[in-house]
Amino acid sequence: MVKYYRTDDSRIHEEEKIDSGVWIHMVDPTAEETMLLADSLDIDVADLRAALDEEESSRIELEDGYTLILIDVPSTEIRHKKVMYTTIPLGIILTQDLIITVCTEDLPVLQAFINNRVKEFSTKKKLRFVYQILYRTTVVYQGHLRTIDKKRNEIEERIENDTREDDLIALHELESTLVYFATSLRANGNVLDRLTRYKRLEQYPEDKELLDDVIIENKQAIEMTGIYRDIINGTRELMSSVLDKRLNNVMKTLTSITLIMAVPTVISGIYGMNVNAEGVPFATAPFGFAVICVLIVVVCIFMLWFLKRKKML
Repeated sequence: MVKYYRTDDSRIHEEEKIDSGVWIHMVDPTAEETMLLADSLDIDVADLRAALDEEESSRIELEDGYTLILIDVPSTEIRHKKVMYTTIPLGIILTQDLIITVCTEDLPVLQAFINNRVKEFSTKKKLRFVYQILYRTTVVYQGHLRTIDKKRNEIEERIENDTREDDLIALHELESTLVYFATSLRANGNVLDRLTRYKRLEQYPEDKELLDDVIIENKQAIEMTGIYRDIINGTRELMSSVLDKRLNNVMKTLTSITLIMAVPTVISGIYGMNVNAEGVPFATAPFGFAVICVLIVVVCIFMLWFLKRKKML
């Protein structure tokens, strides 16, 4: 899909053709669409399709007549039948008159511009547009990070009473997401450092202030990612300790029950041996069976009391 947008009087509207000051928005374009646009704008088709490769890393490349900026943006995917977060490349190509964005998905970050929810947005101020995209990207990262922390809190609240194996898997998924975020945010940070030295297009003073804000927000997102990773590690260790303790308690209880049940088993086994009845106590007594049962109960109660006193039950 390829669409053209332009802002006039702070309002965005869709255009039918390419013109100066137009934003070309490409979402999972076909090979034919990229070839046609590359030929008309004299852009390398490989640069246009770079963002369609999920393995592409964030970077800036200065080419003749245009600049390619690749960043990682947050996205959602289904893993283990649950909605989880990941990162995908977003390509931004700046020419002297146009700005082009390329991605495999229709990102909420860009939808905010299309829906006219971004203040002081103009497709003609290309560098400011880029900085606004980067700023909203870091804000989305921070929002997802807070959501991840809320999910961790929900798991932590269940540790005491209702810990499940699914919670360990969920913690692992959250930690994996934080690894993706940390890697992408650091790579985006390198792009931001390059942009501070970018001189090819005109920058307004307020644009530099916006770039400084983006750098600060990106660093804050990196710090949040590190903090939440450490907390998740602590939560996972706590959960493992709780599960191990529960297993130990179960094993201790079963062992105690086995010891108590061994008493009647041993006594009944001795009395069940095929020997002369005269040598077996209470074998010929009128109430011998009842006496033996009472004796078994007394010994079991004593063992139960002893195990409880030693905190083994």
